[in-house]
Order: sequence, then C-alpha cells, then structure tokens
Amino acid sequence: MTTTTPSRRERLRAETVTEIKDAARRLLVAGGPTAISLRAIARDVGLTAPALYRYFDSLDALVLAIVTDLFEDLRTAIAATADHHADEEPLTRVAHMAREFRRWSLDHPAEFALMFGSPVPGVTQFAERCGPVNDAGARFGETFFTVLGEHLERHRYDAAVLDLPEVAQQELFKPYLDTFGDRFPLPVIYLFVAAWTRLYGIVAMEVFGHLRWAMTDVEPLFEVELARTIGQLAR
Repeated sequence: MTTTTPSRRERLRAETVTEIKDAARRLLVAGGPTAISLRAIARDVGLTAPALYRYFDSLDALVLAIVTDLFEDLRTAIAATADHHADEEPLTRVAHMAREFRRWSLDHPAEFALMFGSPVPGVTQFAERCGPVNDAGARFGETFFTVLGEHLERHRYDAAVLDLPEVAQQELFKPYLDTFGDRFPLPVIYLFVAAWTRLYGIVAMEVFGHLRWAMTDVEPLFEVELARTIGQLAR
C-alpha cells in the first residue's frame, strides 16, 4: 500500500481549516452558539470574511464541521471509558459510559448547547442535513450499542417481561432502524430510547441550570435514574 504525501498547498489548507475551526470553537466557548460568526472568525485568523468561503461554503457548513468534531471528541471520551472498564460486565460499562457523558457535558456546556440544544439562528437543523453530522452522531450512538450488544449476546432477552406501551410500534422507530438496523429486539430499542430520553433530559437540565430551583446536587437523581435504566435493561 502506497501513501501520498500531502503537497505544501494541501498542508497549508488543512492548517487554515484547523485554525478556522479552532477560532469558531473559542467563540463558542466564550459566548455560546450564537457568538459564532464569519466576521469574528475572519478577524481572529487574519482573513477577510469572503476569504473564509474558500474553506467553508457557509456558516452552516462550518458549524456542521465543528459539531462533527465535537461528537467525535465525545465519542472518544466515552469509548475510552468503556475500554478502561473492559473487564466489567457490559451493563456496568454502559453505566460508566453514561457517567462519562454527563461529566463531559458538564465540562463543556457551550459545546453541549451547540450539539444538543436549540439550533443556532440562521443555521439549519443538523438532523436534517447530510452525512457528516448524521455519521458522527451514529458513531456516538454505536459506542453504546456495541456494549449493549455484548450484554444481549450473553443474556437472552425475554420480551414478555416488559409490557410495552402502545407507542412502541415498529413503524415509529423507522429512523432508528434505518440508521442502526434491527439487530436489537423492539423492546430493547424502546427501553434504550426511553432511557436515553430520561438521562439526557436530566443532563440537559443540569447543564443549563434548570434544576437549581429544586436541587443543590443533581448527581443523586442521575444515579437513581441510571440504576433504574440498568435494571430495566438487565431483565
């Protein structure tokens, strides 16, 4: 197998793309998602705003690239946690991974807001865009599904133990099935989606400070719901 050494022009372009994304992320951290602007980025990296279009077609495209990188950062952190606990039972590893998701989110509130919060004004909904973010999001999800799959290989799942609500119909999960396939029984898919909704909801409210009116520490609530989730998946 032969490899081609990037030309000087290609290296310079790659370096400039990295500088642009780094500048955008600094703006994000300093001022939140709405602080990202082509004019501010251009000023930071020493380019004119029109010159940025040689590297990104639009602000949407730039933000899309940043979100893709952030999902990969998050996925890498969670995968490292799974590897660190590789000798433990799969569902115990899932619990560690969920805790790492919370920790990363609390450590990166601005990044979390861009990835999981309301869309930036003027920027297209990421879920409706083409491949890169969908692929990055799918890789993030696959990190959990791989470990969950290990659990199901070791423990036969009895769908009869769960009385699924009427909403758990296969056609409603078509987006999931189109992305990840049908390797898990529908009850497991339903449980995972319901669990993700609960745990993500707690993390999001904690990141955005929406539970300060009620609690001095959200971690005990997260741990209770996490234990409930693991208990349901262990049936």
